Amino acid sequence: MQTRTPRRRVARAERERQILDAAVTVFSVRGYQNASMDAVAEVVGVTKPVLYSHFGSKEGLLLACVARVRTELLEVTSAAAAAADGPEDMLRRGTLAFFSHLDAQKPSWSLLYSEASVSQAAAAALEEIRAQQTDFIAGLLAVQAPDAAPQRLAGWAHVIVGACERLALWRGSAPDCEPRMSAAEATEYLMDLVWTGLAHRPS
Repeated sequence: MQTRTPRRRVARAERERQILDAAVTVFSVRGYQNASMDAVAEVVGVTKPVLYSHFGSKEGLLLACVARVRTELLEVTSAAAAAADGPEDMLRRGTLAFFSHLDAQKPSWSLLYSEASVSQAAAAALEEIRAQQTDFIAGLLAVQAPDAAPQRLAGWAHVIVGACERLALWRGSAPDCEPRMSAAEATEYLMDLVWTGLAHRPS
């Protein structure tokens, strides 16, 4: 009699990671509206009720994908800034980490931006990411300009976040026939404009 190998029990955190990875793939390929929970479950190798037990609904699954991107973005930009040896290096490293993360997690970011135009929940989630990064950058700028008013710091941070986002969208929309702008090049373009003003700000 053949002995059946027992199925390995997967820890909840590992299972959720597998589901999120599969959801990003399925949603990116098919589009959120056309994707089904059945398709996600099939990629993971679980039943559909397992997905609902972890995330509640398809929208809940989408928002969990977005939440993971938001958390990872703050982690990589914070780590980059912490390794800097001065204000300019701090801003440069944080900006490079932002563009590099977009490259590394391109399917997730493409999904977020495409769904933000049709889903109120995704649009709200994108605004939360903008707010998170604005607060983070304002904190970095406060190191360079400790005498600046909070409103001025927030204004600078909004300018930087907006510029980074538009630059990211531009470099992502370049035709395949054109050389792709690297994360390092995008960072230098941002620093050319932003640091020129900050470095010469009267003390």
